[in-house]
Amino acid sequence: MTTGDVVKMDELDRARIFDQHRDLLQAVAYRVLGRAGDSEDIVQETWLRWSGVNPVEVVNPEGYLVRVATRLAIDRLRSAQARRESYVGPWLPEPILTSPDIADSVAMADSVSTAMLLVLEALSPMERAVFVLREAFGYSYAEIGEIVDRSETAVRQTARRAREHVEARRPRYDTDQAIRQKATESFLAAAAGGDLKALMEVLAPEVTLISDGGGLAPAPRKAIRGVDLVSRALVMFAGRMPEDPSLSIVQLNGGPGIIVRSGPTPVAVMILNLVDGIVETIHLITNPEKLTGLRSS
Repeated sequence: MTTGDVVKMDELDRARIFDQHRDLLQAVAYRVLGRAGDSEDIVQETWLRWSGVNPVEVVNPEGYLVRVATRLAIDRLRSAQARRESYVGPWLPEPILTSPDIADSVAMADSVSTAMLLVLEALSPMERAVFVLREAFGYSYAEIGEIVDRSETAVRQTARRAREHVEARRPRYDTDQAIRQKATESFLAAAAGGDLKALMEVLAPEVTLISDGGGLAPAPRKAIRGVDLVSRALVMFAGRMPEDPSLSIVQLNGGPGIIVRSGPTPVAVMILNLVDGIVETIHLITNPEKLTGLRSS
């Protein structure tokens, strides 16, 4: 075997090991950031770091890769939070396509839901990273300490504070997938058909509509509350559908969601949060920069 053969083998091993952990790195980064595009950037930056080390010298590849990705995500989140003050209107997490496998796990589906990601926005970047690593991925306090470069005692304290914050703010929504699917289908039929009466029947009296256009697409810049106002706003939205629209229900963020397309281009996403089978909150995302990852769905 030549020296060139040895180098080539190392490169193949490096790529193979990284590919084995790519989905994990993407999942961690997205839950820490709530931004699919930034999460992809984090995975790419992690690969660049990984390509500069000899994988033979890394005792625990998963630990190394998750450590790099998490620290990069924490730094990216700090910068994002500093820029948030200039965001136009409400900010919502970037929607992602998820598989039915995630929906089968209540814990995993909850960790990627828009409702949970919004709650996590109230945490500091370090608290959020520790919470995600512990609650969503089950890493031990000692392992998390190595990932975020903190003592095990410090990690335990951070995790406790994060859990307390999350439990105090976490809304209680239905998690049953069959109930969510049926309600989403009823909602879509009523909204798309402009049936105001049918729409009001699936909405809670104090339903809230939160829209994220980011200043780049038409969207209310404040939350709309109350069944009458929300239902009328939705009928108005349906009346402004793009030319040749198509609407479909797909798995988004761990549960059923609605994608509105103009031809092949996604122009809006709606995710419903239910209580006792009735829609309590609607997240409507029309910011085109947050929909680019849905083009292939």
